[in-house]
Amino acid sequence: MAADHDIDPHSPAADALVSVAEQYGKPLERYLMRRLRGGQDVRDLAQEVYLRLLRTGKAELAAGDSPAYMYWIASHVLYEFKLRARRERVQFDSDALEALTERPAQMHQDVIGEDLNLEHQLDRALKRLPATYRAVILLHKRDGFSFAEVATRLNLSKHTVKKYVGRALAALRAGRWEV
Repeated sequence: MAADHDIDPHSPAADALVSVAEQYGKPLERYLMRRLRGGQDVRDLAQEVYLRLLRTGKAELAAGDSPAYMYWIASHVLYEFKLRARRERVQFDSDALEALTERPAQMHQDVIGEDLNLEHQLDRALKRLPATYRAVILLHKRDGFSFAEVATRLNLSKHTVKKYVGRALAALRAGRWEV
């Protein structure tokens, strides 16, 4: 395989790639955007798709009526990107770490206080929901049961469980407790 700098910019493959970028550039970016749930890496991934098309010499396939080959490459690029992202180490806030080392007891008390306050707020909000909604949301979100498992436990239909979870979440988000 030739290096990237050895690719002739005036070759038929390069011309086909320019055609692909002009014709399918925006749809490709939308495709990538929908699957990434964030747009910061979309253009880099689109460039990677174009490079791979150029390297294979099959840019003409994507330039035709069906861009299926380009989307097939894009799906592989996305898969590799997500796999790499999962393997990367978690970044930490160095300022918070420094503050924690300077006054660990105070930081620990602050975090515990915030957590307790949040827990009390959530507990009060859940208690205001109707009993069935509360049971459905707790079984599904806290205990990790599937909709079907919750339905079996509470003798409800799966559709009803989905509906109750949606309504309970909407009520909790909106700060209203009557569902």
